[in-house]
Amino acid sequence: MSKPSDLPPAGHLGTEIAALAASGERKSFKAGAVIFAAGAPGDGFYVVQSGAVRLTAVVGDNQPRVLATVGPGDFFGEMAVLDDAPRSANAEAEKDTVTLFLGRDALLRLLDARPRLALDLIREFSRRMRALNQKYVDEILQAERLAVVGRFAGTIVHDFKNPLAVIGLAAELAGMADSTTPQRAKAEQTISRQIKRITAMLQELIEFTRPSGQKKLLHSVNFAEFMTPLADEIATEIAPRQVKLLLPAAPPALSVKIDAQRLSRLFYNLVNNAVDAMAGAGGKITLRFVAESAHLRIEVEDNGKGIAPEIAQKLFEPFATHGKANGTGLGLSICRKIAEDHGGRIWAEGKRGRGALFCFTLPLGG
Repeated sequence: MSKPSDLPPAGHLGTEIAALAASGERKSFKAGAVIFAAGAPGDGFYVVQSGAVRLTAVVGDNQPRVLATVGPGDFFGEMAVLDDAPRSANAEAEKDTVTLFLGRDALLRLLDARPRLALDLIREFSRRMRALNQKYVDEILQAERLAVVGRFAGTIVHDFKNPLAVIGLAAELAGMADSTTPQRAKAEQTISRQIKRITAMLQELIEFTRPSGQKKLLHSVNFAEFMTPLADEIATEIAPRQVKLLLPAAPPALSVKIDAQRLSRLFYNLVNNAVDAMAGAGGKITLRFVAESAHLRIEVEDNGKGIAPEIAQKLFEPFATHGKANGTGLGLSICRKIAEDHGGRIWAEGKRGRGALFCFTLPLGG
């Protein structure tokens, strides 16, 4: 529940208006009583003497939301009076409350007589709007955080369910009294593969939640010395899936600043995504390296079904799997984060039916 501190008191302005409203009509309200409703005429404004008043409005989800709670010495209802419009919110006594009511005509006469008071009111409106905006920015951020947590939970439950089920069946088979040695060996291999799969998904979750703004630990390396053994490792890993890794030209011997472990992960994510996208044997993934004036551009191209142009820019959003059967949906989002942490950028190109092309850059030098 909102507290009076949700909207800071009006300070000297509230004291001045309270003094001006001293000649107004005293009105008492029991807890829960409606003082005015949204849409009612703006016939005057109120100064709280004792108690508290909750201001609410119906927003986008058709649910009443608390805008603020005002307490003794503060005022409310003045906006509708000044702009000659219906009330934009509801006012309800949060507890037994006493107010002073000053009618619209009386307030306008005071403003005519005291221009300084009008300026102070404008400043107060601005202050209140800033406070209200900040409140809703905080609420939106919190809602987004909770939504992401929910998506994480759903991802973990959904994507871990299958490998855990496979592990359970394999373990059950291996533990049967009449299981043969080959059956147990096969079960052991199955369990090992599924554990690696779960580990990879956990690493994606950890990488995705790595706080932004941390100091990047980058080290100067010869790109050819980093890339050559990595390409051999990747080629060996994807060979059993009937996919070849091609390098038309050797990696250039240029100096770049990198985090070798994280940059390796970027390559593995892009290549494994390409392998997943190419059903059946005969797949080819080509790595190209293009030295530009200040960057090294790396291209990862496959001969799969390609990327529809309308989704190319959405591929790097979290949980955007776009038909991928397995995984967390965070792989390409992690790729973008790694590329940006290295001072580069990443993007996707391609047309449906003509293969997919992913490019990213690394700054030269260091």
